[in-house]
Amino acid sequence: MQTDSIEQIYFSPSGTTKAVVDELSKAFFGQKNEFNLMWDPLDEETVIPSNTLAIVAMPVFSGRIPDLCAQKLAHLKGKNTPAIAVVTYGNEEYDDALLELKTILEGNGFVLLAAGAVVTQHSMFPIVGTDRPDTQDKRALTTFARQCSQKLRAFPEKPLPAIEVKGNFPYREYEIPTLKPTVNDNCTLCGICASVCPVAAIPPDNPKTKDYDLCIGCTACIAVCPEKAQGFHMPEYTEFSTKFAEMNSERKEPEFFM
Repeated sequence: MQTDSIEQIYFSPSGTTKAVVDELSKAFFGQKNEFNLMWDPLDEETVIPSNTLAIVAMPVFSGRIPDLCAQKLAHLKGKNTPAIAVVTYGNEEYDDALLELKTILEGNGFVLLAAGAVVTQHSMFPIVGTDRPDTQDKRALTTFARQCSQKLRAFPEKPLPAIEVKGNFPYREYEIPTLKPTVNDNCTLCGICASVCPVAAIPPDNPKTKDYDLCIGCTACIAVCPEKAQGFHMPEYTEFSTKFAEMNSERKEPEFFM
């Protein structure tokens, strides 16, 4: 199959999930378009045609894909459209997230070429998975993308076998992190954090405040803050970070399902 375009569909608060999508996209020719679920509303049905490849990548939050993303992906429809499903996680576990993403896509008219779980730097505890995806990860992603490209060339004449991935039904309960970014006195009221917050938890006219009932702890505000005003400034954070690093120090490698 010769694709006319590549739809890159992702949610990437700290930029690492987008980095994975960008690596995968290099193996495919055609116009590249993006659905960035950070700010793309996707509140109406959007159909990805059959002559397009969809690369769909979501971060793992508490063993699931973010609830916000699941709600938006419900409006994304395929028409026997080939897709690659990927979840990214911070070297802990991805639990049911990949199965959840696979199930959503297949239920919405997409046909999976392949699926993968890729380690990226942990957004909340960046001392875990630091600087990943690294060179070794990118080599693995390149090999995976080439294998997907070979399968795509044979599709639809050669039917795609069912892809089995890790995960369990029912999914584990979705939980929003209890640790959420706070703001310190470095804040200059520039408002960049408010412009990227996917749930509008930061008021543009007063970015020193935050609606913690809305905040999902995605860390997008931390990633873009030029003054490092956004962060985990609470006293217990250092202890939590150290314990988390001790429990998740062993390097995990990408897992791919063809």
